[in-house]
Amino acid sequence: MKSTGVVRKMDDLGRIVIPIELRRTLDIALRDSLEIYVDKDKIVLRKFHPACIFCNDARDVVSYKDKLVCKNCLEEMKKQL
Repeated sequence: MKSTGVVRKMDDLGRIVIPIELRRTLDIALRDSLEIYVDKDKIVLRKFHPACIFCNDARDVVSYKDKLVCKNCLEEMKKQL
C-alpha cells in the first residue's frame, strides 16, 4: 500500500473528505458508490462495481429479479435446465 502523505481529520459526524487528487486518480466521481470493508486493522474504501452474485465477475452483468448475474453464469444455468 502506497502512502499519499495526506492526513484528514474526521468531523463531528464521522465524515472525512477524500482529496480531489485521489478521486481523480481513482476515477471516483460525485455520487459514485464506495465499498467499505475492514482488512485486519485497516479501513479500506474502494469504488463499488456491481458484480455477479455467483462468480463475483463485474463484466457483462445483467439484472434478473433485482440480482446481478453475469452472462457466463446465465449460460451455465441455461445448460442445466
